Amino acid sequence: MSLYRTHQDDGLLLGIWKVEETAESLLGMLDNRGWYEEAVNRFPEKRLTEWLAVRVLLKTLCGEEKEVAYYPSGRPYLKDGSRHISISHTRGYVAVLLHPSREVGIDIEQYGTKVERVASRFIREDELPVFWRGSRIYSLLLHWSAKETLFKLIDSAEVDFIGHQRILPFVPSEEGELEAREYKTGQCGTFRIYYLVHPDFVLTWTVK
Repeated sequence: MSLYRTHQDDGLLLGIWKVEETAESLLGMLDNRGWYEEAVNRFPEKRLTEWLAVRVLLKTLCGEEKEVAYYPSGRPYLKDGSRHISISHTRGYVAVLLHPSREVGIDIEQYGTKVERVASRFIREDELPVFWRGSRIYSLLLHWSAKETLFKLIDSAEVDFIGHQRILPFVPSEEGELEAREYKTGQCGTFRIYYLVHPDFVLTWTVK
């Protein structure tokens, strides 16, 4: 099994799965094969492996299989309505966040330097990412990931990561929290976003 990490806090349940299995072996860890036949026939191997890893992680966290469905917006939900759910994946990892009563958002992003080339698309003039361990990359990734997490939480179409979201100044560390504001819904809410920095990825999550 490749359960990398779990975290529990006041009903919240978070899991990260390091994907080292094949799609076939992941499918073998699941019992209700009828739930997965369409995906097996539709997805290419890489996408299927990530998709199945999410289901195996979900089963591991909940102690039983849960069927995932999707709203027209693409936001996932559990068919049995037992928990709110958010899902994310990046190369080699998948992440799931659950809460019994509150809406949630999660995002995981692979470490890479490409984020520097596209920073102008999501970094505002009043956002000043701070270097961490001699590099700005992790801070840029945290900004991007935090905005993805907030985007999932507010679940609103046509969100502009510059015009509708702002990450307040923070000094990055290995684990911590930051504050983000959204201007899309008109409520101008401020959200606390938690994060984890790993050599392979950054992870952010929040609870509404």
